Amino acid sequence: MSTLTWIVTASLLGGVLSLACAAILALNARVSWLSVLVSYAIGALLGAAFLNTLPEAFELSEDPVQVTSIVLAGILLFFVLEKLVLWRHCHIEDCEAHDPSHGSISGNHQHDHGRSGMMVIVGDTFHNFVDGILIAAAFMVDVQLGIVTSIAIFAHEIPQEAGDFIILLNSGYTRRKAFLLNLLSSLATLIGGVMAYLMLNKMNFLVQPLLALASASMIYVAMSDLIPGLHKRPELNATIHQVVLILLGIASIWLIGDFFPHN
Repeated sequence: MSTLTWIVTASLLGGVLSLACAAILALNARVSWLSVLVSYAIGALLGAAFLNTLPEAFELSEDPVQVTSIVLAGILLFFVLEKLVLWRHCHIEDCEAHDPSHGSISGNHQHDHGRSGMMVIVGDTFHNFVDGILIAAAFMVDVQLGIVTSIAIFAHEIPQEAGDFIILLNSGYTRRKAFLLNLLSSLATLIGGVMAYLMLNKMNFLVQPLLALASASMIYVAMSDLIPGLHKRPELNATIHQVVLILLGIASIWLIGDFFPHN
């Protein structure tokens, strides 16, 4: 397949599958399943960042400090975006909108304390658009890198989309409208991917910094957004399960990287 075909396929297939899984989990309030997915997503994100995108960025750069500077700047950028509610992440078991004191996730649609459903969609659309750019940048370098990056990103999209789905329900949206809004938002990944492909064909020098930015994104999401939620379950059994699932996420990324040969 051509590079553009890979980008379109990964964006569409990943977006639809992650949204479908998220809707099923959210509507059935499978909080325990979300906890498993979050732990796995941490490993997938960190594995993709440290075993794939970051090494590739170093390989494409003659100045390692430039790569690490972009990663550092990217982490700060995503922190600021999260403050602006453009990179906000929320999952069923740890979002304040889902706290038991704020309402049930099973159908008591209470107001989400100022976080309107439309703001959720705006932030998610922006996030998906950026994800599309990062996926395209990875595929532009190597199909294997693109596949690994896509899997890591969409592994995290499932718990994130489930959290956003519940916020929309808590904001008064019907299940049908919440699903349609999330579906439209997921198309931003495709738009971002295609636009990045067209842009990077003429500006190849942007591929390396975008890979560094992709690494920053995955590291930030895993360390700032996902891992703190795991600390809410400090008991030994839960910790062991979390560590095993994180290692499973890392191992799966490593195995996928070995399975798909480099271009």
